[in-house]
Amino acid sequence: MDQRQLGPFKVSAIGLGCMSLSHAYGTPPPREQAERVLLGALDAGYTFFDTAAVYGVGHNETLVGEVLKHRRDEFVLASKCGLTNGDQRELNGRPEVLKATCEGSLRRLQTDVIDLYYLHRWDKRVPIEESVGALAELVAEGKIKTIGLSEVSAATLRRAHAVHPIAALQTEYSPWTRNPEIAVLDACRELGVTFVAFSPVGRGFLAGGVSDLAQLEDGDFRKGMPRFQGEAFAANLRMFGGFAELARETGCTPAQLCLAWLLQKETTQVPIPGTTNPDHMVENARAAEIRLSPEVMAKVEELVNPQTVTGPRYAPAMQASVDTED
Repeated sequence: MDQRQLGPFKVSAIGLGCMSLSHAYGTPPPREQAERVLLGALDAGYTFFDTAAVYGVGHNETLVGEVLKHRRDEFVLASKCGLTNGDQRELNGRPEVLKATCEGSLRRLQTDVIDLYYLHRWDKRVPIEESVGALAELVAEGKIKTIGLSEVSAATLRRAHAVHPIAALQTEYSPWTRNPEIAVLDACRELGVTFVAFSPVGRGFLAGGVSDLAQLEDGDFRKGMPRFQGEAFAANLRMFGGFAELARETGCTPAQLCLAWLLQKETTQVPIPGTTNPDHMVENARAAEIRLSPEVMAKVEELVNPQTVTGPRYAPAMQASVDTED
């Protein structure tokens, strides 16, 4: 797989988001299947794995640590803090909590150092400078190598970068979520920060993975997202029909069309699709080999954009926890 620069690391052009292997979308996959995804990803050329303390409240990190500990030197490992306090889900950016979370992550991941450690969300009760300062101390102690931020604005990125160099900024980005184009992508280019696109296939929707709301289990957090509800969902399904047809005409799957569009749209970014299906994991990796014509790039943007997508990406309560130009 092609490589891209992420801070001081060379990583695969497409990384693996590990959240899907926890409880975010309902019942997690059987352990054997999760192992096939993780180990198969290494064999398929993935060298960037993204997890977080909050995924399964520690269970995802435990899974990644147990399955990949014997191949730790083959990949760049990212995790996150700031959305947990011990075994509780809590937005908390206080320095002592971030440091304690890191200690727990190191144990669960069975590693001496985390390559990229994100502040998962900015706790606005704590100045960003204080939270990033705590992460800078973890760098000095050798517990993490680089610092990342998730779901922050360009202005907050600049404030944080003035305290300690930020290696990566992670935010949702796909044809149907274009908010980073307002200011964040420009700020990343200006500061030399790698942009990491999470949910690059629209939380499975733009991969054709949600054609019926009855597919969503209890506990699937997409049920609380406006785009997956009622008339908005029906309208988005109609929009998806044209996108799926374009993928067929292009000779790829809808998921591959999303990922190829992202890779060509912004050459300094790394998308991190997640999946519970080993075949989909390989399918996603092959998107790095696809080259889209300018006409197809333009057609993607004509079909899927803020005017053709119905509903905001988050409900108001969740939106209040992010610091992006939405």
